Amino acid sequence: MTDQTDEEYREAPSDRTHVKRYHWLARYDQETVKAILDATPLAHVGCMMNGVPFVTPTFFWREGDRVYWHGSSAGRMFHALEHQDICFTVSMLDGLVIARSAYNFNCNFRSVMLLGRAELIKDEDEKAEKLRNFVNGLIPGEWERLRPVYPKEIKATAIASMSIAEASCKVRTGPPIDDDEDYTHPSWAGVIPIRYQVLPPEPDPRNLPDVSMPEDVLKFRLG
Repeated sequence: MTDQTDEEYREAPSDRTHVKRYHWLARYDQETVKAILDATPLAHVGCMMNGVPFVTPTFFWREGDRVYWHGSSAGRMFHALEHQDICFTVSMLDGLVIARSAYNFNCNFRSVMLLGRAELIKDEDEKAEKLRNFVNGLIPGEWERLRPVYPKEIKATAIASMSIAEASCKVRTGPPIDDDEDYTHPSWAGVIPIRYQVLPPEPDPRNLPDVSMPEDVLKFRLG
C-alpha cells in the first residue's frame, strides 16, 4: 500500500470515477492523469454501438485539458460518440510482480480512465490544424515535410475530442505484498520489469535515393 489517506481517496471528480477496489492505488490529480496520457500514444475508446459494447484501439494525443483522436468519417464509432457518454482508457504495463502465492501475483502498472461526452470537430480548417498538431507531436516538423494534405483527405477524416476533467488513475509500483505467514515460504519473489523500447528507424526500400532521414525521426521517444 501507499501512504495515501482516505481523505485523498475521496477526492474523486465524480461518483462514477470513485475507485473502490484497491482504492489505495487510486489517483485523481491532473498531474498524474496527464503524465500517464503523455506516456503512450495508444488508447482504447469504449462505447455502445447498436446495443453492443465496443472497445476500439486508437492513436491519440493531448492538448492541454483535452484528448483528441482521429479515424474515418465513415466509421461507426464516430457516428455513435456524440449520443452517449464514453469511456477512454490508457494503460502501461511496467512489471510482472511474482509473489509467494498465486493469489498475490500482481503487476506494476499505470492506467487512467476518462469518462464523459466526446465532441466531434467538424470545421475542416480546425481538423487540419489538429492533424498537424498530432503529426508534429510525434515527429517535430514532420507535417511541413510531408506531401500537402488534400481537402478530400481532411473530409474523410473524423476527429473527436474529450475533456480529461472526469478521470481516475491507478498506479502500482514496488515488490509483491504477501500474507505475513507466506514470507517464510521458500519460493522466490520479486519483480520482472517491463519497458517499451523504441528501436532504430527502418527506412522504406522505396525511398528516393537523395532523401535523407530527418534528425527528428531519430529523436523520437515515447512520452
